[in-house]
Amino acid sequence: MTQADLDTEVVVHNGEVLPILSASAKKMNMEKLLRAPLPVFNRSTPGSPFWTWLGFWFCRRVSAIQFRTTSSSSIEELDHEGGSMCCGWHTNGLMDPLGIFLQHPKEFVVGSRHDLVTRFFLGWWTRKLAVQPVVRKAELLRGGCTEEEANHINGRSLLSLASGIAHGFGCVLFPEGTSHDKAHMIRFRTGPMRTVLAAAALAKANGQPMPKLVPTGLHFRTKEHFRTDQYIEFGQAIIIDAEMIPEDMVEAVRKKDWVEPPAELVHHFRDELERRLPKLTPHAQTWDEHRGFHVLAHVKSRMERAPLNQWSEEVHAARKIREKYQSETSLPPATTSDKLLENAIEAGKILEKHRLDGRDLSSNPSQLRKANPLLAVKSLVRWSVFFLFLPLFLLSLGFQLLMGRILGDNTDEGLDARTSYQFLAAMFGSMIVWPLASLLLVGVLMWQSASIESLTGVDWMTFLGTSRLQQTCTILIVILVSFPLFWISGHSFAWAWDDFVDTRKAWNRKMMPKSEKQRLHTLIQSMVETLESR
Repeated sequence: MTQADLDTEVVVHNGEVLPILSASAKKMNMEKLLRAPLPVFNRSTPGSPFWTWLGFWFCRRVSAIQFRTTSSSSIEELDHEGGSMCCGWHTNGLMDPLGIFLQHPKEFVVGSRHDLVTRFFLGWWTRKLAVQPVVRKAELLRGGCTEEEANHINGRSLLSLASGIAHGFGCVLFPEGTSHDKAHMIRFRTGPMRTVLAAAALAKANGQPMPKLVPTGLHFRTKEHFRTDQYIEFGQAIIIDAEMIPEDMVEAVRKKDWVEPPAELVHHFRDELERRLPKLTPHAQTWDEHRGFHVLAHVKSRMERAPLNQWSEEVHAARKIREKYQSETSLPPATTSDKLLENAIEAGKILEKHRLDGRDLSSNPSQLRKANPLLAVKSLVRWSVFFLFLPLFLLSLGFQLLMGRILGDNTDEGLDARTSYQFLAAMFGSMIVWPLASLLLVGVLMWQSASIESLTGVDWMTFLGTSRLQQTCTILIVILVSFPLFWISGHSFAWAWDDFVDTRKAWNRKMMPKSEKQRLHTLIQSMVETLESR
């Protein structure tokens, strides 16, 4: 198959267009895929305990800077003896599974697109975590491998994932099969249902608690933005009854063979997931329509004197508005004669044009709110802290910031992969850069030790004593202390960025053209009158 074939739309029998593969997805190293380590289930983590702990420790640190706020719904139902198969919609690359991993109470057995196991450095880390590669239909039909090879890799991986779930671990698979940039879910695949049913068969064969299928909502205010808000919503679990699993399937998995579950059982759980999961997504025809629902939610909340202060509150309030325009599973109509929704969509477009949203409305929703002078004081303090740490920030995080921006803005995987590249640049870049930066910092301090002593009256090299051992210990302490200082410098940048965004929004509110302000006022006033009359 030629390169042109790989870059051309392929339509399969059901009329669906397969996604165009990225450069990385086109590279299939079967030898490496076959060598991918299998997970083990006789310890607390399926992969290496140390590397799993270290990896997720780094992920939590970077995620705390990547997102302005992170919240999740109740996890009490997830903390049960059986395993969990979490299924969400997929629009934000690696950020989607990562958000679930970090909020779920269980350790995870992980399946991923094949190239995440074979990439340089990232692949080394994913193999330490025993990530199982999956070959998608797009790679198979576009000639990335033979059907026999794909079936072998996928059978082995899905059986490993099923075994992990049966042993009580969590798992994340996305029924859409690919990350995308639509405001609604695309066609479901059956992989997650087949996997969790195999896990149920294994659990039944071994007398273990049955796993659950958990619809999971992944909500990002603006997914491609640094410091956006994130809300992970765990829906009511779909129960799998042991009586539903046929005995011949139980016998097959007991022999460690992958066997396909009955089609009617797969379709039953797929249909149930299709009924529940879209409710936990924007589920709109377009992003403009989605923003319209959120504007309506803000207007209604201000009329009720109950402003939406949390992103999770806004998500649920907008959902209540949206559900009035749709049946249980269908999308709202692409065009509507409902004047209230039309006005909300137009108001959302005006706000979006000026990088604003429903939070920028005042208590009188037909007006834009004014800047709070007290926040300017807070901003001044935080920017002062950032400038204090600026040299350390440039030393320890300047390279990662540059690489994240370059890679995120030039990826061939679409807008949904932008923050993934930024996250990976920050995480893996820091593992490489920070040790070098700490040595460079010590070198500069040693070079300028005389100047430092003349300014402070202290010779930092002899802080613990003058012997070689004492000076070596002093240098080691400086190296160790530099890491939390690098971390604080990163946080100071995040806070300064928040204040910059807030200041820009205040400026945009003030400088919005008078004609657009008047139009926005008219639209929202009409919305208020309509809501009052209903």
